[in-house]
Amino acid sequence: MKLVKYIFFTLLLLTMINCKVKQNASQLEVYETAANGNSLKKITEFSEGKNPIVISLNPEEKFQTITGFGGAFTESSAYLLSKLGTENQKKIMEAYFSEEGANYSLTRTHINSCDFSLKQYAYAMVDGDKNLEHFSIEEDKKNNLIPMILQAKAISKEGFKIIASPWTSPPWMKDNKKWVGGKLLLEYYDTWALYFSKYIDSYKKEGIGIWGITVENEPHGNGNNWESMLYTPKEMTDFVQNHLGPKLEADGKSDIKILGYDQNRAGIKEWVDEMYKDENSSKYYSGTAIHWYESTYEVFPEDLQYAHNKAPNKYLIQTEACVDSEIPHWNDDAWYWKKEATDWGWDWASEKEKYLHPKYAPVNRYANDIIGCLNNWVDGWIDWNMVLDTHGGPNWFKNWCVAPIIVDTDKDEVYLTPLYYTMAHFSKFIRPGAVKIGCELKHDSVIATAVKNPDGTIAVLVFNPSEQIQNLEINLNNNKQVISINAQALQTILIKS
Repeated sequence: MKLVKYIFFTLLLLTMINCKVKQNASQLEVYETAANGNSLKKITEFSEGKNPIVISLNPEEKFQTITGFGGAFTESSAYLLSKLGTENQKKIMEAYFSEEGANYSLTRTHINSCDFSLKQYAYAMVDGDKNLEHFSIEEDKKNNLIPMILQAKAISKEGFKIIASPWTSPPWMKDNKKWVGGKLLLEYYDTWALYFSKYIDSYKKEGIGIWGITVENEPHGNGNNWESMLYTPKEMTDFVQNHLGPKLEADGKSDIKILGYDQNRAGIKEWVDEMYKDENSSKYYSGTAIHWYESTYEVFPEDLQYAHNKAPNKYLIQTEACVDSEIPHWNDDAWYWKKEATDWGWDWASEKEKYLHPKYAPVNRYANDIIGCLNNWVDGWIDWNMVLDTHGGPNWFKNWCVAPIIVDTDKDEVYLTPLYYTMAHFSKFIRPGAVKIGCELKHDSVIATAVKNPDGTIAVLVFNPSEQIQNLEINLNNNKQVISINAQALQTILIKS
């Protein structure tokens, strides 16, 4: 009998050691996307272990207020959406904009054509039309860009902000008379300011409100590859200070947010120095826009903190990011978790900059960058194309990229990649008006950030890129709860008061 009892208790002990422990669901809700196949899955059971990573939260330590998260409406995405059946169009739009989906709150679109357009076009193509008497956004109706935005609006319960960016003015306004490169001629500075104002009015007539604009997408240029127009920091600031800002103000559009720069983070210092040099130079700027293409691996925290400190009350928004120079892998979730993806710099960066462009898993790029940005004063993060095809297009220049949702229009099929679920972890659970709060942990690879939402919930985002399950101790106001995160996983831990 004693032997039977011994065996029973031994088996019981072994079961307890190897079993999963159930978390008190009334205090925490945990959602996970992982290489094991979890896709924004609600987790209620956790591996039990010792020596957890301590994540200490401090709601009294407050940082930036969050503007939002989302992606971009492009002609390429709108074209693909229009080629799908009604059910799949609805599936995609609900995936991005419904409360049950990612619930995107901050988006971007292009003024005139961009590289992810099917052709080059502008809204005023009559040479010398200084008063823009022939201005028309009819092309955006025909190419399905406006219909796509209206579809999203019809689904979004809370609505979303739109930032509009030009890649170039019409060629006739530029010194080189070309779509690519060149500078805006001084004689057309007022005309170009009027162009912005007419664009905002025209979209408003279609039922689409524009929240903000960037002055120019990538003012350094892009290697003379696709639509671009060049500015120095001083040239852009002169245009904003003396033309664009006053024009929008005179037209009753002072509420439109003007964001300067709009290119890679590593070059931000000279721009904010000029933009925020004094009261006159900074008057019309609402903030700074940045991209990640200098490196999709390095966050550049020093540069982000410098930009924030230069203008602590202004927006700091990442307006574009994607896994570029890659062709999407169709229905292959595993690829998005492998260190196989490259960016443009893998082939083209100088030897001294190669370290900024390693092979790196696509999910890691997104999760690491968004958490790193939030921990360094960035208040908004916008992905690039919402929808691309199996070739990473279409676009006129054929510079292929990856999007969170990939479609095969010939077969009317849709693939929500792990990047979609990665974006949803942030956009769904971190709402506009949330405040970044104190969040500390010490670990070589696991990273985290935390916000307090307007409804009082605290969202903790944890990324574990390692090959091991990690135990986590969430410490809030001396209340400690231990859970675990799977290997190669992103978690949102929602704490309800």
